[in-house]
Amino acid sequence: MVMRGLHGCRLLWLMELAITVLLTVTSPARAAEIEGVAFADSYRSSAITMPLQGVGLAKFLLTIKVYVGALYLAPGVKPETVLDDVPKRLELFYFRALSAGDFGQAANKVLSHNVSQQTIARLQPRIEQMHRLYEDVKPGDRYALTYLPGVGTELALNGQRKGLVEGADFAAAYFTIWIGPNPINEVFKEGLLNPR
Repeated sequence: MVMRGLHGCRLLWLMELAITVLLTVTSPARAAEIEGVAFADSYRSSAITMPLQGVGLAKFLLTIKVYVGALYLAPGVKPETVLDDVPKRLELFYFRALSAGDFGQAANKVLSHNVSQQTIARLQPRIEQMHRLYEDVKPGDRYALTYLPGVGTELALNGQRKGLVEGADFAAAYFTIWIGPNPINEVFKEGLLNPR
């Protein structure tokens, strides 16, 4: 009788454990969704977990959807300090095909509106290094730029690392393309930094 009771308790415990594991495995992680595109609620690197700060949509001529994106910041990092030497990640999902050359051309133009010519001249070898990493994208592709202090800015395409550019000064300048004083798209920047 005691054995049967112990066996029953153990069986009940195993069933509860199985249900818990099943719920854990099948429950989707909370995520943000914009224009039908989901972004995880956090990004984990080998060193840190960065919660989602905000998401945004970038349009061309106010009507043509080009990409949506998500910004991840280290815990405790305030949006107004995003360009400081702090961990950050920007993930971009593309609705349209773009050539590798388009990225560098657009980046150079926006950088010139956000960073001094002296800074651009000093960073030019690393800017060119980053632009050589870009590849053509097709609808559904995702680029991610992840900056970690003391490591550098990693560019990844669909989860595959393309390369790394060193320097906090480079990251501070390059991220102005999307979140600087004169970004490539103001509405996109607002969505990233000021989630509703």
